[in-house]
Amino acid sequence: MSITKIIISGYGGQGILTLGQVIADIAMVQDKEVTWMPSYGAEMRGGTANCSVIISDAPIGNPMVRDNIDILCALSIPSVSKFLGKVRAGGLAILNSSIITEDVLDDKIPQRDDIEIISIDAANIAQRAGDTRAVNMALLAGFLSHTSLFKIEEVEAALARRFKDRQNSQELVEINMRAVRNE
Repeated sequence: MSITKIIISGYGGQGILTLGQVIADIAMVQDKEVTWMPSYGAEMRGGTANCSVIISDAPIGNPMVRDNIDILCALSIPSVSKFLGKVRAGGLAILNSSIITEDVLDDKIPQRDDIEIISIDAANIAQRAGDTRAVNMALLAGFLSHTSLFKIEEVEAALARRFKDRQNSQELVEINMRAVRNE
């Protein structure tokens, strides 16, 4: 049985919940069992936010991810502080290096040499893509390059479903895909 536990965490307004929904959507289309659980403070934008996504080949008994995280996607320093120690040995941490810089990791975060850490300059990638709100999709590139969970075509299809009712849906898909591709 294959099961993948994912935590996506950052500040409200960074697209944390949306990224989790896109990943869950792709897994559902792949006919996987999926849970998506959001958690955010009452202050919303600027407050802390995270979501857990579990992807499995079999029914999921408990939708909560408390430890043994397979993949951590962190967009803020508090996210790394809270969740990096809960990533299982051999797991993957995808970090927003626009905020989580090497000096922060060296000074404030316990060092982990038993996990793979990928740093992505999400803010600059999103800006080049045409919208600073696409930082979440910039980090999705880490999933594509370091896991076999899904393919880029599945991401594009999930984004098309996500934005289908928006007036500028095709433009939103294109901007987000540029961030995913780091264009």
